[in-house]
Amino acid sequence: MIVALHSKLKPGSEEGYDRDHARIPPDLQEVFDRAGIREWRIWRSGLDVFHLVDCDDFEAAIAAVDADPANARWQEVIDGYVDHFVDQGAGTSGLQPLKLVHSLLDPAVLP
Repeated sequence: MIVALHSKLKPGSEEGYDRDHARIPPDLQEVFDRAGIREWRIWRSGLDVFHLVDCDDFEAAIAAVDADPANARWQEVIDGYVDHFVDQGAGTSGLQPLKLVHSLLDPAVLP
């Protein structure tokens, strides 16, 4: 599944956010690997940050990540930058798997 997230940064935190995401800590990468997170891409436009997360089960993966001390250490850093996540209206979690509508590179993947 691919899940899209949208977060907003605190004004003035853009450079620090970018810098700290240039390379995440190795212990956090290990947590993501164990949790089944294959990819987590992040794009930023001004204060808006867009995330695409590729994994088998996002809810289970995030539960595993949240329980790990490596993530707690990472959140202490990131909380200084992130103002909030935008609720996407997809139930209590605010998460919504993405439906592929078009692929320029591979039209055969469409339903």
